[in-house]
Amino acid sequence: MTELLSSLVQGIGMGSVYALVALGFVIIYKSTRVINFSQPALMMAGAVIVSYLVGPLGFYLAVILAVAAVATLALSLERTVVRPMIGRPVFIIAIITIGIDIALRNVLSGFIGADVRQVGSPWGLQRVEFLAELGISVQQRHVAMVVTTLVVITVLFAFFKYSRLGLAMRGTAFDQETALTQGVSVGGVFALSWAIAGGLAAVAGVFAASGAGIDQQLWVVALKALPAIIIGGLESLEGAVIGGITVGVVEALVSTYQADYAPWLGNNFSIVAPYVVMLLVLLVRPYGLFGTKEVQRV
Repeated sequence: MTELLSSLVQGIGMGSVYALVALGFVIIYKSTRVINFSQPALMMAGAVIVSYLVGPLGFYLAVILAVAAVATLALSLERTVVRPMIGRPVFIIAIITIGIDIALRNVLSGFIGADVRQVGSPWGLQRVEFLAELGISVQQRHVAMVVTTLVVITVLFAFFKYSRLGLAMRGTAFDQETALTQGVSVGGVFALSWAIAGGLAAVAGVFAASGAGIDQQLWVVALKALPAIIIGGLESLEGAVIGGITVGVVEALVSTYQADYAPWLGNNFSIVAPYVVMLLVLLVRPYGLFGTKEVQRV
């Protein structure tokens, strides 16, 4: 029981990181119908910026500035690279975002160098007793991940539900032409969606690097958001959160128990497990657990 609960907490913690990245994917997709494959590079950029600013400014101020910087970077990319491609096939724009991702990661590699960089998080790999009577010990960073993600999600959902900009984004996601007739700046909504996604990626990057640090492969963490958004549904913010948590928990449980109960699956099957769950979900609900079912009339 102790091992199970510890694995669940770890899984929810890492799932929170996947959920933040998945939210960025979904926000941009709902607004523009484009999957932004540059999210991994934006996540990496947030962590790298914090690693350089944490020394002179301290961790929390460094994170705030990194979120603002990556949000501005994402907005600039939308304005200068993606915006001129409006009207072109969605596939072409998606390919362009892959190019953005590769270019950004190449630039960031020079700032990372050969050594592992640290973001200087206050919790690091320290552990804290959780439900001490049961002897459960979890890493502080996993608790911080869950708490931070809950706060971010609450603020984000309140923004979409109650603010004027949030309502404009929801209207644009529902019907761009109708939003235009109501005076909504659809172009501004596109830019804002990229900025929000960039900020979320930066926060996720800091948490992803809070354990082993930043290396050239940190961006791989963001790929776990892809099965998360497929499981939850490409158009569902709630699905992105639930999908991210599901991927994190599945990964943690398989990593803990697979060697004992299914060693024949080989080593590191936990890396593959989220994609297996994704395939199972697609067999039952091709549009995801919370996605919109498309009906086509012939």
